[in-house]
Order: sequence, then C-alpha cells, then structure tokens
Amino acid sequence: MSAAEAKVRRASHAGSWYEKRGAVLAKQLQTWLDEAKVTARQSVRAIIVPHAGYSYSGRTAAYSYKQIQPDQTDRIIILGPSHHHYTRICELPCVDEYETPLANLKLDTEVIEELRDTGMFDDMDEDVDEAEHSIEMQLPYLSHVMGQKSFTVVPILVGGLSVKKEEEFGKVLAPYLQDARNLFVISSDFCHWGKRFSYTYYDEQHGSIWKSIQALDEEGVRAIQTQDPARFSEYLAKYKNTICGRHPIGVMLQTLKATGKNYSLDFLHYEQSSQCQTSRDSSVSYVSLVVTDRDTESTNDAS
Repeated sequence: MSAAEAKVRRASHAGSWYEKRGAVLAKQLQTWLDEAKVTARQSVRAIIVPHAGYSYSGRTAAYSYKQIQPDQTDRIIILGPSHHHYTRICELPCVDEYETPLANLKLDTEVIEELRDTGMFDDMDEDVDEAEHSIEMQLPYLSHVMGQKSFTVVPILVGGLSVKKEEEFGKVLAPYLQDARNLFVISSDFCHWGKRFSYTYYDEQHGSIWKSIQALDEEGVRAIQTQDPARFSEYLAKYKNTICGRHPIGVMLQTLKATGKNYSLDFLHYEQSSQCQTSRDSSVSYVSLVVTDRDTESTNDAS
C-alpha cells in the first residue's frame, strides 16, 4: 500500500489537549524531558504514563519517556483505557497510520493481524478511535523521543475487563513482552477526586484532602510494584480508587506474571493537577513508573 492509499487516524485532540504546531510542540516536550532524569539502568520493558492534556500531565509523562532507549526499540505496544466506548474485551485499530503534529506513526499491521487472529479482539471503529484520547496522548511523545529511529506501534484499546479476561489477555501478550525489541506503554491517570468524578474518599489522618489523595495513590503504586495482579485487585476493591487505566495496568501485571521472568517496577514521579483543600475542589493525579528486565540487569552486571 502506498503512502497515498494509507488509512490515517487524524490527530483529533491536537490543538485542544496539546499543541498542534509541530515545532512548538517539540520544544515543549523537550523542555520537560530536559527536566527529567534517566534512572533505568538496563532493558526497559514497559512504562506507565499519564494521558491528560499536556499542560496538566506533560511534565510527569516526561519522566517515563526519558527512560526509553530508541536504539533498543523497534515496536511499541500501547495499552489505553476506553473512556467513551463500552466494551468488555480489547479492540484493535483498522487504520495504517496515526497522525501526530510531528510525524505520522506507522502501525504494525502484521502484529495487529496476529492478535486479531487469536479471536480475542474486536475491531475498533474509526469514530471510537478518534474520540479516545488515552492512546493518542502517547503518540507525540513517542514520535519526539524516538526521533529518526524507525519503529512501529500497536495500539490496543482496553475495555472493562474482568480479572479473568485480564489474565487471558496477559497470556496472549506475554510473548511480545519477552521480545526485547518491544516496549509496552501503559496509559493511565490515577485518582480522579471530587464530586464531578463521584469520588470523594478522604482519610482525615493525612491532614489536607490532597495529602489523603497522595497517600491513596502511593498505596496503589505499592500494590502495582508487588507485580501481583491479585494485590492490585484487592486495593481497587478496598478503595475504589478512580484509576482510569486500571484495566491496562491489570493486563500489564498479568503479562509480567505470564512471562515467568524477573522485573523491577520503579516509581519515577507523581503530581496532582491541583491540591484539593475542600469538598468543592477536584483534581486528577499523574504517576510515572518504569518496568525493567531484572534478568538482563543481572546478566550485564556479571559481564
């Protein structure tokens, strides 16, 4: 298929959720990346990264994207939650490229067809694709960080999965995680607090509301860091924390488990969109985490 015939998903949130002028956007992203530090020592296997408008979450996202090693990455598999479209499984795009203000990103149609052939995925309608922001918000950062390095993307829209379904999809994706040339991007914001989100959990022992939210998110991060899907599910059941990417995170934890390998899952950065002081306030939390291959680290340390 020629470039002229390629079916392209437009950058539908450019100009509203993030800057649509390529040069201005690149400068903004680089400013945030310059503030972040590289902490991952060896093979980066996955990152957890927020997906709000860049004016809110762009700085936090930079801490995850700073860890990417372009020369070691050929394919990027993005797991994003579905905010507007209800599905009980995962869906795959039906286009060839994703537009960004920096460069169009080519989809790995071969891998997408492999996944489609499992019979576990539905097709994602183009209107659903363009309405969703959780995947799109990762694309400009990927384009900028990867630079001139050739790579493809595999976007996966993750629906409201049961724990059993998270496990099933984790087993399907595990072979791709075991390929060191693949990188997983898990798109998720953390606590959405306030009456407009119908979530106002507050533990007064932490003092201010925003400190209670931070403590809640930190406990969630610790649950994720155990790499135990059951532990994360227990946390969600206990607190009902409004982590919009809980199902992509659940799939990632099941994928890590299914490989049978050893990973490090490290915290990088945390922010809130605002510091809630009263019940009239609201905020969204943003977290950056990175997964590295501990087996690779041990091998390299020994050499």
